[in-house]
Amino acid sequence: MNVYNGFMELDKNGIALGDATEDKKARKKFIKEFYRNWGMLNPTKQVFNNSLNDYISVKHISVEETAGQASIRYKSTLAILFLSEILENATQKGNPRNSDPTKDNQKRFEKIIIMEYVKPEFGKIKLIVGIRRNTKEKVQYCITAIENG
Repeated sequence: MNVYNGFMELDKNGIALGDATEDKKARKKFIKEFYRNWGMLNPTKQVFNNSLNDYISVKHISVEETAGQASIRYKSTLAILFLSEILENATQKGNPRNSDPTKDNQKRFEKIIIMEYVKPEFGKIKLIVGIRRNTKEKVQYCITAIENG
């Protein structure tokens, strides 16, 4: 059941449903707050990924990039609710590729890994993981839902 808070329509989780600028801003705020709460429940800010056989860390860049991208569409914002599940169960798609030197947020990464998780009754979710240049640490870069595919 959806709720109307006087300004915008929200789903049962408090996520704005519309496509107006205010809805996108509200979703961005929701994502940042979700990560903050997730970090309090997961103080190491790491989840072991079965496909990579390694930990994926959640850092400031994870929050900023995901909030910027996932807030554009309601379904991508909704996908964030499955953060731990995605980090643990996403599988690597293809070989890691070099990071894009023209994107400031990717400059700290040597390689980028594209991963995918299929959430039953939800659909496909894309997880992008960056491998840090010096430490080789795997860091969650961005999460978005994959529509129509």
